[in-house]
Amino acid sequence: QVQLMESGGGLVQTGGSLVLACTASGGTVSGSAMGWFRQAPGKAREFVAAIKWDGATTDYADSVQGRFTISRDDARSTVYLQMNGLRQEDTAVYFCAADPVRFSRGPLNYDIWGQGTQVTVSS
Repeated sequence: QVQLMESGGGLVQTGGSLVLACTASGGTVSGSAMGWFRQAPGKAREFVAAIKWDGATTDYADSVQGRFTISRDDARSTVYLQMNGLRQEDTAVYFCAADPVRFSRGPLNYDIWGQGTQVTVSS
């Protein structure tokens, strides 16, 4: 079974940038859609971005469109989330997830999840 692990979270100031990475081990995710989700305290987990197994087709939540970029490097079994122009409302635990059969925004459609990495955006 594939395991996912996020890295790259941290504390940044408003307007700053951060790159998250999600690395798969124990199997391949090259045939899976990969998604990034986030969950802030007291809020439901929400969709951030997804990339299809073709490595080109992407989807973004309106709240991050134009600021975040998702990409994948299947040779390194890694998916990235480049985050620019960070805002306080971006503060959350960020999770990556894999779905071998769907390309969607629905967290319940994703089968494999990482443990999450904290992103905190301060004023």
